[in-house]
Amino acid sequence: MGHRSHFKAELVLLLVTIIAAFGWIFSKEALQGLPPFFFMAARFMVAGFVLCIAGRKYFHSLRWQDIKGAMTVGLVMGITMAFWVLGLDQGSSLGVGAFITSLGVILVPVFARFIFGDRPPVSIWFALPFAVLGLGCLALNGRVEFEWALLFFMAAAVSSALQFNLLSRMSTRLHVLVLTAIQLTVSGLFLAVLSALTETLPAAVPLPIFGWFLASALIATSLRFLLQTYGQSLTPASHAAVIMNLEPVWTALLAALWFSEQMLMIQIIGCVLIFLAMLISRWTQIRAIFTAN
Repeated sequence: MGHRSHFKAELVLLLVTIIAAFGWIFSKEALQGLPPFFFMAARFMVAGFVLCIAGRKYFHSLRWQDIKGAMTVGLVMGITMAFWVLGLDQGSSLGVGAFITSLGVILVPVFARFIFGDRPPVSIWFALPFAVLGLGCLALNGRVEFEWALLFFMAAAVSSALQFNLLSRMSTRLHVLVLTAIQLTVSGLFLAVLSALTETLPAAVPLPIFGWFLASALIATSLRFLLQTYGQSLTPASHAAVIMNLEPVWTALLAALWFSEQMLMIQIIGCVLIFLAMLISRWTQIRAIFTAN
């Protein structure tokens, strides 16, 4: 692949991180009129249906063993999204939530080591202290207060690390569109069950809320995954991994502009420490980029 293709792919992935950040905004707005589990269930089932149509030609000759594996990933994704949407619904700061959730990136190789026996890069062990310090700064919130939302976001980060490991083992057996469509659909069904058991649906949904829901499903989920798949096919994984770290940064900036959120200095320090931890954990990929150039 030439430099032009790499540059194009990196622009696409940069756009993906911005769309993902807008997804936090769209979702927060939609939750003003929809129950959390129901919102995510409907969002993922709509997005899964769209991707099924987009990738229908890849659904031929599927093996049941592979389908079961994809469904397992989808179930873990549903658990991850259940924690995430509870944090989003109850949290007071989208920026803080985005940085806590991004800790999942650092935990991926840790899970791979202790569950699957892989050997993570040494940089992970250097990154973890920064991540723990950053999390401590965010949790203290400057007033020694604790929000349940922080715990939900942390649970989402842990669950997402497990999901990523399972996903990486399935991605070589199924086409990305097929795997993503099954993931989203199963995740949506799981969240629909949670919603039926715990939530009461509103009698009517205001038109603006319906608009935010469609933006979440079609733009922040379907379009995002399609662009991410396209971008990752044109650039080395090392480049993609580093660029995707920008999502919490955009989320914090958008939350400040959209909801006038403000962070205390201790929270800003926590975000910086977590971002440093993400960069340190990706040091092998970052070094590969500079070596290639």
